[in-house]
Amino acid sequence: MQSNHFAHKLPFGAELQSDGNTVFRIWAPSVETIEIEIKSAGTHQMVPGEGGWFEQRIPCGAGTRYRYRMADGLTVPDPASRRQDGDVHGWSVVLDPHAYEWQNVGWNGRSWREAIVYELHAGAMGGFSGVTGQLERLADLGFTTIEIMPIADFPGQHNWGYDGVLPFAPDEVYGTPGELKTLIDRAHGLGLSVMLDVVYNHFGPDGAYLHAYAKQFFDEGKHTPWGAAIDFTRPEVCSYFIQNALYWLNEYRFDGLRFDAVHAIAEPGFLPKMASAIRGGIEPGREIALVLEHEGNKSSLLDGQFDAQWADDAHHCLHVLLTGETEGYYENFVNAAEQLARCLREGFAYQGEKSPQTGKPRGEPSGHLPTTAFVYCLQNHDQIGNRAMGERLIQLADPEALAAATAMLLLAPMIPLVFMGEEFGSRAPFLFFTDHNAELAKLVREGRRKEFAYFVAFADPQRREQIPDPNAPETFALSVPDVEDGDPNVTALYRVLLDTRTRHIVPRLNNCRSAGATALGKTGVLARWSMGDGATLILATNFGSKALSIDPVDGPMLFESRKGDAEIVREGKLPPHTTVAFMLERT
Repeated sequence: MQSNHFAHKLPFGAELQSDGNTVFRIWAPSVETIEIEIKSAGTHQMVPGEGGWFEQRIPCGAGTRYRYRMADGLTVPDPASRRQDGDVHGWSVVLDPHAYEWQNVGWNGRSWREAIVYELHAGAMGGFSGVTGQLERLADLGFTTIEIMPIADFPGQHNWGYDGVLPFAPDEVYGTPGELKTLIDRAHGLGLSVMLDVVYNHFGPDGAYLHAYAKQFFDEGKHTPWGAAIDFTRPEVCSYFIQNALYWLNEYRFDGLRFDAVHAIAEPGFLPKMASAIRGGIEPGREIALVLEHEGNKSSLLDGQFDAQWADDAHHCLHVLLTGETEGYYENFVNAAEQLARCLREGFAYQGEKSPQTGKPRGEPSGHLPTTAFVYCLQNHDQIGNRAMGERLIQLADPEALAAATAMLLLAPMIPLVFMGEEFGSRAPFLFFTDHNAELAKLVREGRRKEFAYFVAFADPQRREQIPDPNAPETFALSVPDVEDGDPNVTALYRVLLDTRTRHIVPRLNNCRSAGATALGKTGVLARWSMGDGATLILATNFGSKALSIDPVDGPMLFESRKGDAEIVREGKLPPHTTVAFMLERT
């Protein structure tokens, strides 16, 4: 009989024992002595071992508050804390991972090719219980996968999650570990996979105490935007993050991980090593998705045990076609229609060519990879939130053109990702928000405004002062989308498109290959794919305001933006702001 209790035994942190004791273990190679302070039972000296490890067995159980004390009096949380009481500077809590009784113990996940990803911020959806309350709506609409932005404990009440400092502790502002498990359990009962965004390239600027007792965790000779680089050549460091990945997958039953900005990890061997350890560390038969964000279009990583990468090239092309913006990194996509056609043929637009913005080569050949190796989106947390005012495309693009782009995204054979609120036409911005101490808050506010000094719209210092303060409570409040304020016509479009994808695209994705893609002038693309069952999928999109010439398509229509568009295409014209799709059955 399958157990309905799950736990991942960690080689460090606080591990409950069957005899009622708890074993505490920490790597602190920079210090000679270290104490553990139990809130209800005083202080105990940790016993030193080999290689900088310290250990102690104490008669205490679940709920015990504890922290470590250095010789100079500094108190720090457990770097492997499963739960915090009092934010990142507070007490760590001994947790019994077996306490939660899982209901959907037979769930083994879904195939990655079925993924229709919905990215969300837990705080902006009301915490873990708030997300749980939205699951039925999302499943009914047709999404198959929920991707949660990072939840590792961060300082303050509001944060995107990329300032996390305690990777094993779900932030208490979102809810309890039990509420997070309930969210995942309920999702599985509805047929939804749940992925987690994890950050292994840096720690946040407040509450990361490793420098105080484990300086060897970092390589002072390598610098990143966040300070000294994490030293992934050390086995203790690799183990810390590999165990974190396995912890989320095994103890919380997440169905996959999205690894943030792995191009900032200097050690090239770590990622394949981690993927191999993850694949070997989960139960046989489980479907686990491992997805990378890599600014360098590192397609060689997808020849191994990673399933996909976020393909920002496709997003950038689509954004330029929809908005006409060419500042910042959009400067690299001024030939957007041609570059989007290449994305649809081969996955990435840049496959070794020099970036006009940097003058440096970027990317690797990607045409040999399956279409499901690329995650495409129109918007995500970065592409909305890194704008000065956090505007969504619904405020920047022609609504019919946006609808056509949505159709192209959801019917193309790449893995689509939708950001929370897109599916009901939310106009709420998604702003960059934090809740730092006064000193950091000032630096973040001034630094963010300085970033936009090079943009025409913010060249005037007075205009830059209007960029929302990330630390103001209203900045977070403005970023909360409300489904009640949505547009039912947008929701209806998503429902049709997700149903069409589920019924006609997903079953044919195995062995799907490009059959060519070309630009239609400067505002359109035409792409064909040979599907796994021999059928041919044809997608044509015109993002512009003028009709385009197109070779007539004679075959059954799968989707048309407006009634009658398919018949016009059969006559050799692609109307403005239109997507049409045809599925030609194998003859």
